[in-house]
Amino acid sequence: MNAPLTFGSNTSLEARKSAATPRGVGILASFYAARAENSLLWDVEGRRFIDFAGGIGVLNTGHRHPKVLRAVATQLEAFTHTCYQVVPYESYVALAEKLNALAPGKFAKKTMFVSTGAEAVENAVKIARAATGRSGVIAFSGAFHGRTMMGMALTGKVAPYKLNFGPLPAEVLHAPFPANGVSVKEAIKGLHMLFKADIDPKRVAAIIIEPVQGEGGFHIAPAQFLQALRALCDEHGILLIADEVQSGFGRTGKWFAIEHSGVIPDLITSAKSLAGGFPLSAVIGRAEVMDAAAPGGLGGTYAGSPIGLAAALAVIDVMQEEKLLERSETLGNRLRTALDGLRASFAGISDVRGQGSMIAMELNKPGSDEPDAAFAKRVQTEAMARGLILLTCGTGANVIRFLYPLTISDELFGEAIDILKASMAAARAD
Repeated sequence: MNAPLTFGSNTSLEARKSAATPRGVGILASFYAARAENSLLWDVEGRRFIDFAGGIGVLNTGHRHPKVLRAVATQLEAFTHTCYQVVPYESYVALAEKLNALAPGKFAKKTMFVSTGAEAVENAVKIARAATGRSGVIAFSGAFHGRTMMGMALTGKVAPYKLNFGPLPAEVLHAPFPANGVSVKEAIKGLHMLFKADIDPKRVAAIIIEPVQGEGGFHIAPAQFLQALRALCDEHGILLIADEVQSGFGRTGKWFAIEHSGVIPDLITSAKSLAGGFPLSAVIGRAEVMDAAAPGGLGGTYAGSPIGLAAALAVIDVMQEEKLLERSETLGNRLRTALDGLRASFAGISDVRGQGSMIAMELNKPGSDEPDAAFAKRVQTEAMARGLILLTCGTGANVIRFLYPLTISDELFGEAIDILKASMAAARAD
């Protein structure tokens, strides 16, 4: 019988980690988690942290929400695994029905489940190819769609995601995303240039886009651009995929970020906060598109885990009962006000942007457009030392993003903002 795990010190665990795990799994913190509750996390030495990372946007309903834990405990007492494709279960069907109703579009929809965001993206591409009989896929600069081979091919950033991992899948092309000085007009022109120089639009199965880029820096796809994409897809028979892995499930103040634009995609990928910390992802789409793949072409041994499904059904209840879409807007407005105040004091804050609680602060060298990744890192380090976990992102690694649980208390939210202000001041003094 295996002995139970016993917590060592952060130092001893770091030494064990370095000896036992590969360096390619990059890690931010030098401390190790022991327990967590809502928006707080404690390490193995008892230090307390306010979690503004949320497991990279996974914990919109917080760590260990009681309703989610009860749903999981009830499922654990029933069964943990049958493989849905061998012996199905009602929770898979029930969650699919709920997501079909929540996703935008007044047409028949169907939903399938897998385990990770990258898996959802892979399956969305498979479905699009099956539905159209075409193979080409267009993504955008600055995009992040996962670390699988197709996910890497779609991702619009080389380091660290693509380094030494080629060759990547063929017939994946990138167009400019309307950010970092690229206008909507120029981005649309870039798509037309792809059609002229690289691929016949009649060979393109899908265009995939994050309505708000995640790793790319929390850049919002302008409604005008999304509308142009929809028109372009309709003109050429191309499917539009909205990758809502990070931006979905209340993060922007709506169930799905693309709802802000009024544009209806053909397929949506969802993961991260879908199941409140348990592995589950989904592809939601037009019924006729979702039915394109032959029986047996979709699925997986762990696809649609009954544990994850139970958690996700509870997450939807929590989101509705606690009005977390409205809470996302309230917290986002409060944070934006605080960041705008900081911007008046720090010349290096070049932009504050976002929707709902998907907010980011971009840091450039004062008086220039040059990304200041070093300053962003110092702010992150200072905040960590003071008990606030922050994440950076952006192609220049100069953007600080905020992914706190939407269930965080007003008091803790205020404490986190105070820590951020102190960390900015300390980082500037270095």
